[in-house]
Amino acid sequence: MSRSRVAVVRCDAYDQRLVDAAVGRGLALLGGAEAFVQSGERIVLKPNLLVASAPEKAVTTHPAVFSAVARALTEAGAELSWGDSPGVGSGLGVGKRAGIAEVAATLGIPVADFEHGRVMPFPEGNLIKRFTVAEGVAAADGLVSLPKLKTHALTRMTGAVKNQFGCVPGFLKGEFHAKMHNVELFSQMLVDLNLLLRPRLYVMDAVVGMEGNGPRNGDPRQVGVLLLSDDPVAIDAVGCRIMALDPALVETLVYGERWRLGSASDIETVGDELPVLDDYRVNRTPVSTTRGLGSALGKRLLAPRPYIIEERCTRCGTCVKVCPVDPKAVDWRGDDHTTPPAHDYDRCIRCYCCQEMCPERAIEVKTPMMGRLIRR
Repeated sequence: MSRSRVAVVRCDAYDQRLVDAAVGRGLALLGGAEAFVQSGERIVLKPNLLVASAPEKAVTTHPAVFSAVARALTEAGAELSWGDSPGVGSGLGVGKRAGIAEVAATLGIPVADFEHGRVMPFPEGNLIKRFTVAEGVAAADGLVSLPKLKTHALTRMTGAVKNQFGCVPGFLKGEFHAKMHNVELFSQMLVDLNLLLRPRLYVMDAVVGMEGNGPRNGDPRQVGVLLLSDDPVAIDAVGCRIMALDPALVETLVYGERWRLGSASDIETVGDELPVLDDYRVNRTPVSTTRGLGSALGKRLLAPRPYIIEERCTRCGTCVKVCPVDPKAVDWRGDDHTTPPAHDYDRCIRCYCCQEMCPERAIEVKTPMMGRLIRR
């Protein structure tokens, strides 16, 4: 495998002129937009549209980044569409709140079908031998991924590799969470999905990233760069360097390199100096999941787990709705909806979907006291 190249381009704000210049310079460093798309090709733009959130919250890909990439690829002759399958709501609805739908409409870019799926066999898959992929992605000639640099309770960081999970339509994502019941299996699935889809280009929005209780309820963090590459493992590894996070702790990168999706170690950065933020709030502990804990008792006593901050909980029930486990691992206490739902940690698979999708910052992930003592 040849050395992977990641373009690092300073961009301190979302002023459209600054973003346009940064995207243009980043593409030039990698050979130009024509290196990734050909005239007449049908290309889907896949931003990170986790949930309906305003751009300044740093939950979703910023519309200025979407606009700059879209216009650069259109100038290269690509016929674009856009879409995502969010955790809650429709891609179009979330795109409206995120500011991307308005930009796309102005540029004449239609919404791709991310609601219906097509089964795509993948006999070469290391773990998964077939995926159901959004029809709009399956029907296109290629995919361009526009991830956001954020922390994540399950995978530590979310960026290029995980962004393609939104190409799985609707509640099928929950089924993967239920079946891939630890971070190792879940990350292997994500690597296989990327090996199947093989996006042409990744442009990571790290002008403002997210730290802390990501990927929805963390805090915006000024970073000031855009990252561009055709290697999702390399671009995520560079994102880890920004966070001062060891890529060896990120399972998507471990398996991404092992299964030859890309390189986490043999990387050439071109362009500007990479910011390294030693105080970036991200999980750097040696173990953050139930992997290797063995018994159910060990899982209960040692493994990090989601917990509800009752004074923040509005009893909306989102956590109950998105829990992929049957019976639910977080549920109401009988018919009483006047008190917060409660977790059953014997059922909980530590997928952290409840934490990820809570709209009120009312769920965080904590390690039990015995687990904290062992890690000292």
